Amino acid sequence: MKIIEIDGRKIGPDHAPYVICEISGNHNGSFERAITLLEAAAATGADAIKIQSYTPDTMTIDHDSDQFKISGTPWDGYTLYDLYKEAQTPFEWHEGLFKRACELGVTLFSSPFDETAVDLLDDLGAPAFKIASFEAIDLPLIRYTAAKGKPMIISTGMANLSEIHDAVRAAREGGCEDLILLHCVSSYPAPDEQTNLRTLPHLGEAFDCVAGLSDHTMGSAVAVASIALGASVIEKHFTLARADGGPDADFSLEPDEFSSLVTDCKRAWVALGDVAYSLKGAEEGSAQFRRSLYVVKDVEEGDVLSAQNIRSIRPGFGMAPKHLDAVLGSKASRVLKRGEPLSWDMVASSN
Repeated sequence: MKIIEIDGRKIGPDHAPYVICEISGNHNGSFERAITLLEAAAATGADAIKIQSYTPDTMTIDHDSDQFKISGTPWDGYTLYDLYKEAQTPFEWHEGLFKRACELGVTLFSSPFDETAVDLLDDLGAPAFKIASFEAIDLPLIRYTAAKGKPMIISTGMANLSEIHDAVRAAREGGCEDLILLHCVSSYPAPDEQTNLRTLPHLGEAFDCVAGLSDHTMGSAVAVASIALGASVIEKHFTLARADGGPDADFSLEPDEFSSLVTDCKRAWVALGDVAYSLKGAEEGSAQFRRSLYVVKDVEEGDVLSAQNIRSIRPGFGMAPKHLDAVLGSKASRVLKRGEPLSWDMVASSN
């Protein structure tokens, strides 16, 4: 499987998971808060920070018919236009955010939602592009983005296998060579039991690409579990404090929680290791406390070795317990003292 590189960081199964901190609209309409979010996100140890690049007019039209009203989500009561007007990260903020990210030495990129956003991000030197789940069926947008020749990440929420195939083909035909697919459940929050993490290895194999998880579940357990199934990328929403509110605050992690997510995902990847059944280095000090055969009662030379004078006990400096049946009934080759580890030279030959 191909290794992807974003801003000098290698991404793939043989590398530690790439954790993306999604700020989204949790700046609550304040550029100063957006900068603070960026700084706090950088301090979590995340590998990259992501924003979203759109205006309400690039997303929808200002219309109040029922088709444009939201229900059954955390944003009930909004029209699409009003939600995107509130949640947008204005285009005029982008230069300042990219400048601050550069000062912090942290990777920043974004999800563009139309061609103007793609051009803006490209002009600002974004090292990659992320296509959101809802835009995974917008093949013209995917082709336009791919033509920039930078790595692309596509979330697959709501997309069936055929739609994912179309998106991948559009990206490849558009010129994208470095592609990451993120398994995703586009529900906010997403139920654990519908996350279906076993999709991850199939996703990577089916499309010969690096696979990861865009996670909208509560907490970090699902994200950490995904590492065991091959997720090379984790994307999770971030806020300074859920109590402050914000479009995505309810299912976002706070700074300490996100720091723990980063640590735990990387620990989980390290723990995968290799298929191994040999004694591990960390076990060497414990091996002496395994059971082995010991003399538990003084034995004279020539006396019969029995269950009364030979037992399997800790520590492990004697013969392995599997030899107990072979030893019992034999005779001692010399005087044996209580507390001695048993060895074959202490057992008289039957010949």
